[in-house]
Amino acid sequence: MLPPVPATLPDQSSAADIVLARALAPVLHVQRDEPFALERVVAVVNPTRPIIAYHLLWSHDINGQWVPWAKASDAEEVWVGYDPGSRRATEMWTYWHGDILHTLWIGKGQPAVDVQWGKHGTLPYGVVESDLPRSRTLNLFYAAEFLLLPDISLGKASHGGPWGFFHSYGRYRDFSRIVELAPRLDAVVTTDDPRQVLHEIFGPRHADKQPWPWTSHER
Repeated sequence: MLPPVPATLPDQSSAADIVLARALAPVLHVQRDEPFALERVVAVVNPTRPIIAYHLLWSHDINGQWVPWAKASDAEEVWVGYDPGSRRATEMWTYWHGDILHTLWIGKGQPAVDVQWGKHGTLPYGVVESDLPRSRTLNLFYAAEFLLLPDISLGKASHGGPWGFFHSYGRYRDFSRIVELAPRLDAVVTTDDPRQVLHEIFGPRHADKQPWPWTSHER
């Protein structure tokens, strides 16, 4: 169970940063059969660089959710870089199963991403399949879900969800469910280290993925 969103938070953003975070919030193109809910969204404005991190908390991951040490949810990230003068998006990074994917976004309008079925790996909208890391292509993940049907069944027994994905590869790539993030922001903070805020909003067992596309946490 998630904790309540605190009424006040450390590093609460200014009104101008909140407006900016909402204006640049990506549009999610979610796979049409996605079984799990997007539960919370936190925007983190970097205080020294023109970039905003959007942390997405999904209710579950489709794989490995039955093991005792599994996190009770699935956290993903999108980063939007912007021009400080025009305050328009110029580039975007997405978290894709341990890799950081990068794309320029100059003149493309509102940032947008595709969200993978069940696992919520996040792709720049309209990405070319051949541009993905060779060991993490969409067709490999599609095939793997058939091999992992026993794992999915155990997860269903633990928390519900589907028995598996039994549609075509074309449908696996059907990212037609639209979710606007701007009205879904649960908090907007300005900090270079969002761990405390994310633990307060996502819960103490939240996975600490790297806060920015260029660095990992310093412990």
